[in-house]
Amino acid sequence: MKRPNFSRESGSPVALVWFRLDLRLADNPALAAAIQRGGAVVPVFIHAPDEEAPWSPGGASNWWLHQSLKSLDASLRERGSQLILRRGPTRETLQALVHETGATSVFWNRRYEPAVIARDTTVKDALRHAGLMAESFNAALLHEPWTIQNQSGKPFRVFTPFWKHCLAQPAPVMPLPAPRQLTAPVRWPKSLCLAALELEPKIDWAAGLKTAWQPGEAGAHTHLKRFLHAAHANYSDHRNRPDLAGTSRLSPYLHFGEFSPRQIWAALQHRAGIGGATDWRSSQFLTEVGWREFAHHLLYHFPQTPLTPLRDDFNRFPWRKDAAFFAAWQKGRTGYPIVDAGMRELWTTGWMHNRVRMIVASFLVKDLLLSWTEGARCFWDTLVDADLAQNTLGWQWTAGCGADAAPYFRVFNPISQGEKFDPRGDYVRRWCPELAKLPDAWLHQPWHAPPEIRSTAGIVLGRNYPEPMVSHAIAREVALEAFASLKSR
Repeated sequence: MKRPNFSRESGSPVALVWFRLDLRLADNPALAAAIQRGGAVVPVFIHAPDEEAPWSPGGASNWWLHQSLKSLDASLRERGSQLILRRGPTRETLQALVHETGATSVFWNRRYEPAVIARDTTVKDALRHAGLMAESFNAALLHEPWTIQNQSGKPFRVFTPFWKHCLAQPAPVMPLPAPRQLTAPVRWPKSLCLAALELEPKIDWAAGLKTAWQPGEAGAHTHLKRFLHAAHANYSDHRNRPDLAGTSRLSPYLHFGEFSPRQIWAALQHRAGIGGATDWRSSQFLTEVGWREFAHHLLYHFPQTPLTPLRDDFNRFPWRKDAAFFAAWQKGRTGYPIVDAGMRELWTTGWMHNRVRMIVASFLVKDLLLSWTEGARCFWDTLVDADLAQNTLGWQWTAGCGADAAPYFRVFNPISQGEKFDPRGDYVRRWCPELAKLPDAWLHQPWHAPPEIRSTAGIVLGRNYPEPMVSHAIAREVALEAFASLKSR
C-alpha cells in the first residue's frame, strides 16, 4: 500500500485514533498514545454495523450513538480537532484513511464481543503487514478477561469468587485527563455528515429518550456526580425500588464509553477519602461494577453464549412458541401491573430499572415459558444500554441456564414483587396511568379488587386494562415441572 508522506510536510507523524465504544476524551488510552507520538491526530469513527452481526446495534442504541458522536465531535472541535465519519468496511476504510493522511500509526481501544474480536484481529494484522504501527488498549474494563483466572487457570463461572479475586489484584491505574489541545493534520480527510449514517429513526419515536437522557461525555459526568451526591449513600437500601431514584442509571454511559470504570473507581475512592470511609471497595455499587466485569469475562471465555445456553442441558428445554403471548409481554399488556409498567418504561425511555428487568424476564421465561433468547433480542433493540455481555448474563441468569444462574425453582411472583418494591404504587401509576385511581391494596392485582372499587377507579378489565394473561400460581407449577424434568434428565 503506497502512502503519501504528509508527515514530512508537517514535520511530525500522523496517527489515526479509531473511536468505537470509547466516545470520550478523558481516560482514553488510545487517544493518549496517539498524542504521545508527538504529531497530528486524526480521530475517526467508522460505521460498520454489519461487521457485528448477528448483534448489530438496535434502534435505541443507534439513537444514543448519534447523540454521543455529535457530542464527541463538539468536544474535539473545542480542542482544534474534529471527528472524521466514514462507513465501512472497516479494514478498507482505515487503509484509505492511511493513504489520504499519510498516517504511520493507528490506535484504538479494545472490545470483547466475538464478532468484533475477529474483525479487529484481521484489521490489526493487515495494518501491521502494511508496515504501520497498530496498537489496541484496555479502556472498558478494570481487568481484561484473560488476566483473571481461578486456581486451576480456568475462567470463573461464579461471581463471588471472581469479584473477590479481582479486588485482590493491584488497583487500576489512575484515569488519564482529557487533552487540552490536539494537533491537526496538514489537511483533513473528507468526512460524512452525521445524518448520513442514518442512526436516528426516520419515524420519530425517540421523544421519550430525548426527555430522559443527555448522551455524551459531559452528560456522563453530570450523571455520575448527581448520583454520588444524591443517591449513593442509600444505594444498598434503595437500588431495588423502581419507585425511587435509587439507582445510578449509568449503564448507557458505560456501554458507550462516555466514561470508564476506572473513573468510577477513582470517584468512589476520592469520595471515600473525603468522608473517611474505609469500606468503599466492598460497597454494593462497586459490586455492581463487578457484575459488569463478570459479564465481559464470561462473554470472552464463552463466546457462544449470546445464542446458546452455557449449560448444555438447556438445549433440550421445551420452550413454547407463542407470538400472541410474546406480543402482549412486549407491549406491556400482560395484566400484571409491575410487568406492564416495566415494559412501558422500556418502550418510552429505552431503559428499565434492574429489579423490574428481573421481574419481566422471569415472567417471560417462567410464567410464559418463552425462550430467554426472545427476550434478549427484544431488549437488544429497545435498550439504550444494550450490551451484549450484560444482556446475555442477565437473561441466562433468569432462565437458569448460565453462569451463577438463579436456581430453576426461583420464580418471581409479579404480585408480591410489586407490593414489596413498589409499595405505594408510584412506579405502576406512572407507567400504567389507567390504574392510577386504584387503592394501594389492589394496585398490583386489580382483578382481585371488588367490582365496586374497580368501577370507582374507572377500570373495566379486558377493555381499558387487560385481564391476567395467565394465572401465576398455575404457570409457576407448570414451569417448575418443566424445569424439574430437565434437571432429572
